[in-house]
Parts: sequence; C-alpha cells; structure tokens
Amino acid sequence: MKFSRITLILILLALGLGSFVYFHEIKGATQREEIKKQKQQIFSFAEDDVQSLTVKTKKLTLNLERNNQSGDSKWLIKSPISEPANDAIVSYLMDLLVKGKSERTLATPANQLGEFGLEQPQATINITLKNKQNYQLILGKKNFNGSLLYAQADPISKPDGINVLLVSTDFENAVNRELSEWKQPVDNIKSTPLPSTLPLPTPTNTK
Repeated sequence: MKFSRITLILILLALGLGSFVYFHEIKGATQREEIKKQKQQIFSFAEDDVQSLTVKTKKLTLNLERNNQSGDSKWLIKSPISEPANDAIVSYLMDLLVKGKSERTLATPANQLGEFGLEQPQATINITLKNKQNYQLILGKKNFNGSLLYAQADPISKPDGINVLLVSTDFENAVNRELSEWKQPVDNIKSTPLPSTLPLPTPTNTK
C-alpha cells in the first residue's frame, strides 16, 4: 500500500508529537517527581521539642539552653558566658533547623568528604530535645556557584557512602556570629522603674 506525501508527513508529525508528549509529559513528570522527592525536610522535630543547642564554629563554641523559668528571655547562654540570649537570633536559627529542607542529597564515599568541606566543617550544630534525643547538623563549604551549602545531618556511614545534603546558605549566616550578637540587647533587659513621685508621709494626729 502506497501512502501519499501528505499522509507520510502527517504520520511523521503524529509520531513526533507522540514522542514529545511522552518525554515531556510522562517521563518529564516522573523526573520532576523525583526532584520533588529529593527536596526533603532536614529534621522532623518541632521548635518546642528542643531543650538545648550547641553551636561550634572556628571562632566560638556556644551553649544555649531553653529558659524554663518565667523571664524576659526564652533562651539562655550557658557558656562561654552566662547571660540571657538574643531570642531573635536564636529563633532565626531554630526556624532554619525546624523548617529547613535539603534541596538535593548526594551519596558520597566517606573518603571524599573533604571535597565538600565536611572533614573540617565551618560549623557543627548539636541539638538536644526534651526527651534526650540528640541530632547533629554539620555545615561544610558552598557549592560551585555559591547558591547552596554542603551539609550532613546525623552523619551515619552506609555501605554505599554518606549522604551529603545541599541546604540554604542562611545556615551559614545564622551561626557565624560574634558572641556579642548572641547576647540579649541591653535595651531588652527590663528593669523595675523607680516611681516618679514618692508617697508623702501620712500626717499623724497629735493632741
């Protein structure tokens, strides 16, 4: 059976359109779903679950503990000094730990961690929950274009390597601070104001 030129063109167009639909809609949707799955929550605990944090950078090791007593500060610095913490700064870090997501996960041989800056990390965050469970986040260097940060969450060696995460560079901004930034601002420390006027003595009746 012979086909006319127009019929052959229509058949080729139909085949081309079918291939486009398959690769873009079906296969492409599968790939997009895989990428979506790769973007996962780093930790599953809630902010109220956290009892203490230890932030270790190349310049400072800071121990923070939740203030369980009624006071002006939700968080206290336990070392290297003992003072109320800057709640806004701690909350910024806590928000990243609770809501932060890994953009991608790379299965990496343990002997290649140095390439990601994870053998001598720029920071390590240790988290202790109220139920005594412990978590850890290790922050390495930035990726090739500086848009994300290499990290490890609860690093565990596996037969196929170690999972390296790609996380927001906001983590770097959250931990690389001077000690003075972690302390509660002086303006936030409330003091009991003195009364503007002192009460006059009550006169006594004398006979």
